[in-house]
Amino acid sequence: MKLLIIACLDADRHTVSKLLQSAGINIFSVSETTGYKRNNGQPNLLDNWFGNHNAEFESALFFCFTDDLNAKNAVEVIDRRNADQPERMPLHAFVMPVENQTQVSR
Repeated sequence: MKLLIIACLDADRHTVSKLLQSAGINIFSVSETTGYKRNNGQPNLLDNWFGNHNAEFESALFFCFTDDLNAKNAVEVIDRRNADQPERMPLHAFVMPVENQTQVSR
């Protein structure tokens, strides 16, 4: 099992939802968040995260638990969207392994 997290601008929320569906992921959660980018003259390792200027961005975090194949498919469709639309703010996806989980009785 994997934990998939996707960060995007709030304006791209609908796009991410459709991309998740195309990757076979139909159950997920979304949380509103605000992204901040402040460059106080320091080198910034995240220069492409929220652009190159000090700013505040209304954003969304999508997250879900899914199998390896669906997580891989989601990253692939997000990479493809970012490559096909380089003028848009990129979507950021992360896949993390789930080492253990509670047992659910049915």
